Amino acid sequence: MDTSKLLQRSDFEWQIEPHGNMRVPAIIFASESLVQEMDEKVYEQVCNVAMLPGIVGASYAMPDAHWGYGFPIGGVAAFDADEGGVISAGGVGFDISCGVRTLHTGLTLEQIIPLQKQMADVLFKNIPAGLGSTGHIHLNPREMDEMLSGGACWTVDQGYGLEEDLRRTEEQGCMAGAEPDQVSEHAKQRQRNEMGTLGSGNHYLEVQKVVEIYNAEFAETFNLHLNDIKISIHCGSRGLGHQIGTEFLKKMVVTAPGHGITLPDRELACAPLNSDVGRNYLGAMRAGINCALANRQIITHLTRKAVSRLFPEASLEMLYDVSHNTCKYEEHVVDGAARKLFVHRKGATRAFGPGHASLPDDLRSAGQPVLIGGTMGTASYILVGTGESMSQAWGSACHGAGRSMSRRQAKRTWRGRQVQDELAARGILIRSPSQRGIAEEAPGAYKDVSAVVEAADRAGLARLVARLEPLICIKG
Repeated sequence: MDTSKLLQRSDFEWQIEPHGNMRVPAIIFASESLVQEMDEKVYEQVCNVAMLPGIVGASYAMPDAHWGYGFPIGGVAAFDADEGGVISAGGVGFDISCGVRTLHTGLTLEQIIPLQKQMADVLFKNIPAGLGSTGHIHLNPREMDEMLSGGACWTVDQGYGLEEDLRRTEEQGCMAGAEPDQVSEHAKQRQRNEMGTLGSGNHYLEVQKVVEIYNAEFAETFNLHLNDIKISIHCGSRGLGHQIGTEFLKKMVVTAPGHGITLPDRELACAPLNSDVGRNYLGAMRAGINCALANRQIITHLTRKAVSRLFPEASLEMLYDVSHNTCKYEEHVVDGAARKLFVHRKGATRAFGPGHASLPDDLRSAGQPVLIGGTMGTASYILVGTGESMSQAWGSACHGAGRSMSRRQAKRTWRGRQVQDELAARGILIRSPSQRGIAEEAPGAYKDVSAVVEAADRAGLARLVARLEPLICIKG
């Protein structure tokens, strides 16, 4: 991206002044080098979002921003329903509520290393992964609707987890306002056999070691210590979420002109929040969030069972579960006054600061854990939301490294076996049903995640707490 088109407000904040049909400015949080690495499409898309009706504040892009469908991935925008604000399926994304859940194990590096290969094999055998992967859970129509209404709460009621898990899950494990009736039978059918599965793409289950602590106080609050072993799960709503996004994007394209909405890009299809299509999508999207929360809860249960075969003493307690790819109704301060807004986060994670009522009691004084996933062979990070972050981008932060290369280009550059062997030489064991999938997700196909999280930290979006490096990665 050409930085001469941007107004530099600080070392890590860049502004695009409103021009053309933009209703608000666009703001990019990133270092100069990260901005320069961004595709010009990010500039175009973040400006396009600023043209949508009812947008409040600004159109934001996180440090990992890259081209997406309609909204940039790493895009954040808030809308006021009372001012004609809209909801956009492209502003949520197809993998609704894709997110990260991190578990403590109570194990140390010294315990893991002698059994690393066995652990990789038992996790791969017991956690279904890959394109079209199915599990052992088959939901009938009644169970499907109950899951879409109840999320992880329903899952725990079925015996897949602990009540304590819900306290450490965003929305306490259940997104209110879900409407299973707004989810098509086709979407439900796609999901009937996919609960408890990772899927493909950038989804993973990873065994990680804590290798660096940046803030001892917050690390202690989050129970993070050097050489601790953690397990992170990254996945979402699978086929159901994708089908919801596909169907409602079509509906939004058709109905937009009738609401007087002129789209700068067809992929930005949206509907007024107070319209039938807008309300119906909101209900279906919330059901998609519950599907993702339930899915990660089931995978947690399967992971506990698998790990216990090798390490009966492992505890696998929750640190936190946070989603990206959502639209949520939240209260934020705008010009000194509290205001209810619908906040779209696409490839961005919530990063609420200390004192927020939605946080568990034992985390509230510190702030929300912000879980930033790595890229199979690179580090992951745990950050914490700050008071400052609440006044920037609606309490949001980046969600990962962000792609720097298309999957097609990655397959031309690497071979899966080559990537797998190179990582094994570094002590990182990869298990996947697809060599092509490994090539597509090669670490070199992504931005430097350390530069991304440094930018988030320096911009005040969230503060660094700990760095984790992979030992085992189960990939779709």
